[in-house]
Amino acid sequence: MRRGGSSSSFLRHLTPLRKKRWFVYAKPPFSGPQAVLAYLSRYTHRVAISNRRLIALDKTGVTFRYKDYRRDGAERQRAMTLSPDEFIRRFLLHVLPKGFHRIRHYGFLASAGRKDNVARARELLAAPAPTKVEDAASLPDQHPPCPCCGGRMVIIEVFQRAARARAPPSSYPFTGTTVS
Repeated sequence: MRRGGSSSSFLRHLTPLRKKRWFVYAKPPFSGPQAVLAYLSRYTHRVAISNRRLIALDKTGVTFRYKDYRRDGAERQRAMTLSPDEFIRRFLLHVLPKGFHRIRHYGFLASAGRKDNVARARELLAAPAPTKVEDAASLPDQHPPCPCCGGRMVIIEVFQRAARARAPPSSYPFTGTTVS
């Protein structure tokens, strides 16, 4: 059973696109259609975690290998054990809804030369270059990393040396809910 609101609004969104004339230019692949199909199928039919990464499964949890990109060398390959409920929850985050397909970028957006390819496409299309935003490296980092997890921290208040902490606010600034 479909939800009426979301599918009808999506169909309304598609209506002007159906009236537009589309011109698609696609060259035949160098290695033939079988090579393209083999390449895409490696990504569209891949599961969230392969069996070879699973190490153990018992009542205490599921143990599997993963890569920790913050480490180098032999320390990069790590093992993690999660409770069965948490493992299933994380696994299901990677399951796409019915009708969706997982496709990675390919073609001119796939390679390490993506920046050059996009610049060349802009040149060929005589499209204006994107406006430059002030260099992020020159701006001070407004959100320092958390010493525990490495995520970005939002500083709410900085206490002056030898100053006393004030009472908690009467309402939370972002939600507007009142503290009781």
